[in-house]
Amino acid sequence: MKTFVVGDIHGAYRALLQCFERCGFDHAEDRLIVLGDVCDGYPEVRQCLDELLKVKHCDCLLGNHDLWALDWATVGWKEAIWLNQGGKATIGSYGNQPMPKAHIDFLKDAFLWLEIEDKVFVHAGFNPARPLSAHDRFDLIWDRDLIEQAYKASKINPDYQFSAFKEIYLGHTTTRTFGSTKPLKLCNVWALDTGAGWSGCLTIMNVHTKEYWQSDLTPILYSDCRHK
Repeated sequence: MKTFVVGDIHGAYRALLQCFERCGFDHAEDRLIVLGDVCDGYPEVRQCLDELLKVKHCDCLLGNHDLWALDWATVGWKEAIWLNQGGKATIGSYGNQPMPKAHIDFLKDAFLWLEIEDKVFVHAGFNPARPLSAHDRFDLIWDRDLIEQAYKASKINPDYQFSAFKEIYLGHTTTRTFGSTKPLKLCNVWALDTGAGWSGCLTIMNVHTKEYWQSDLTPILYSDCRHK
């Protein structure tokens, strides 16, 4: 079994399919770790979740946009901040109908963090000086301090280790923030959100070999659609 990790998908189903095809992903045999934010952005959230449900070994992290989408799906929450940050596209992907129970359950079952051997996967970040269990949900799905610290530290000492984990995998903050469309290794922090929800692309990486594959730029893939 190979283990892959994919960055923030943000409704870009076409990009997800390209990543699967380009890395030779096997839905029945390989393991997939999704770093969160499947929802909000491009107009095919429903198709993305349908596709992820086909993956036999799929572990999903909860992203801030996924939580917003869950609030809409379960209690009808539709604040302007969410609608203007991709929520309209999520609602539209369901034809303005309720989100299916299988999709709700998939998002409800998402992890706040996932530990595999000496690696940890989190949507946004955490305070390396505190146990992960001491963090609340807000920290884990919104934090940007860790990746910003890692970026600065990598310029001074690329071998610096944040926390006891050998490798930390994050989404949430796009690598375009740091001037790149590629995944970035910042000390022992891997930044995998390469901007698929905006003007970048989607990235999938083999966790053990660090080989990665990327989709075409999402604005090109969705040139026929209105974004967000």
